[in-house]
Amino acid sequence: MLDKIQSMLEEVENLQANSAEEIEALRIKYLSKKGSITALMADFRNVPADQKKEVGIKINELKSKAMDKINSLKENFAVQDTEWNALDITRTAYPVGLGTRHPLTIVKNEIIDIFSRLGFSLAEGPEVEDDWHVFSSMNFAEDHPARDMQDTFFVESHPDIILRTHTSSVQSRVMEKQQPPIRIICPGRVYRNEAISARAHCFFHQVEGLYIDKDVSFTDLKQVLLLFAKEMFGEDTQIRLRPSYFPFTEPSAEMDVSCTLCKGKGCSMCKGSGWLEILGCGMVHPNVLELNGIDSTKYKGYAFGMGIERIANLKYQVKDLRLFSENDVRFLKEFEAAN
Repeated sequence: MLDKIQSMLEEVENLQANSAEEIEALRIKYLSKKGSITALMADFRNVPADQKKEVGIKINELKSKAMDKINSLKENFAVQDTEWNALDITRTAYPVGLGTRHPLTIVKNEIIDIFSRLGFSLAEGPEVEDDWHVFSSMNFAEDHPARDMQDTFFVESHPDIILRTHTSSVQSRVMEKQQPPIRIICPGRVYRNEAISARAHCFFHQVEGLYIDKDVSFTDLKQVLLLFAKEMFGEDTQIRLRPSYFPFTEPSAEMDVSCTLCKGKGCSMCKGSGWLEILGCGMVHPNVLELNGIDSTKYKGYAFGMGIERIANLKYQVKDLRLFSENDVRFLKEFEAAN
């Protein structure tokens, strides 16, 4: 029996396994209830009395070494398995560079941050809208010539469903569900049926703002926009407001800022005027308030809207709008420092 134990000891010392299944098979072969070592222990009662001590020591030694060996195989396999799982064999062999935020995202986040510090909260709405929220609730009459100002994408099977042409539709959705005070900004993508060129695109991004409360004045609007311009373009930035027309505001204005390149002296970027147009604004038309369930005799408000691409152009002097949507990595890498 001693010879049999010695032979099994040599087997155990040389055990090898290449998988968890093989390790389990070895455990069953040697250490299970029907395993070889268990069978030796069962035969121990047939050992002569004068050999029991020596044989008992050897069997215990065999069992201990078998357990140690199998545990060692398990540990080695676990380490190898972890290393293998940590290796992504689908990953390219070439170094993968870290991505950066898109310049439009950088500018949008900066605009949101500025107005958030002025007390405005964020509001969002659907890009596929109905005619009411985009036009009718914003004081566009059915035959109003102002509808011709914005070429619209219509859903062919549902003429009343359109791609929003401005984020004013979000303002309408907020007003019809919430009574003043309302102080929101509405960033998002908008769509217009325009030919794609260096100066225009069929989709672009806007941020619109709305403030409605008692005793709101045009002076409040001017002060907020001045603070925004100084935060966005620098403390020395000046603004001017020019009379304009929008169906949803009265009075209406367009706002210019002093040229960021020549500081108001006149250059090719501002066409020698020293000023750059950045947004439209005005006092919310009483009809808009009434159409959206707000008492215009009790509340007043102001609204403004700007194109994010326009602000990005002025900050980074990007002359071609198409660059923002072409996802050219060489162009995007230029904004790594802005992140």
